[in-house]
Amino acid sequence: MRKYKTTEKNRTSYTYFSIDGSKIKIMSDEEGVSNTVIAALHAFDDQEVDAKRREDYHAPVHLESYQTASDADASDRNPYLIDPEPNPLECLIASLDADAHADRLARLRAATDSLPPQQKALIQKVFDQGRTYVDIAAEEGVTEAAIRNRLKKIFNKLRKKI
Repeated sequence: MRKYKTTEKNRTSYTYFSIDGSKIKIMSDEEGVSNTVIAALHAFDDQEVDAKRREDYHAPVHLESYQTASDADASDRNPYLIDPEPNPLECLIASLDADAHADRLARLRAATDSLPPQQKALIQKVFDQGRTYVDIAAEEGVTEAAIRNRLKKIFNKLRKKI
């Protein structure tokens, strides 16, 4: 198998290597061989070289990245291994999960709306603004443990209401 393509200037003839290792050189205008035949032979070789290059590039690099350490297919990371056809059972389960999730969110919103304003503000600081307990404690002049205890009480209230 060739590892390279023949340059354009050397495509006036075609060299064929037989199985036993002998070398046969085919020249144009010999026994009915034309430049078209030689060009076709080189084109076939070019296709094989290109295919080998693609395989050498894709097989070791990309195929290994689609396997886990236990040699199991990691189809979640490989879009080519994923079946694009939706499974009706999975679609049904996903819709049920989405409905249950929407129901839980509605109950959570209702429960948080029933909290006192100070507790709502604390929830907003932590979840909406993404602030740390230390930052909130410094602003309110209390310890970090006090903020954790307040949030624990709020979470217990929300659990009971949900």
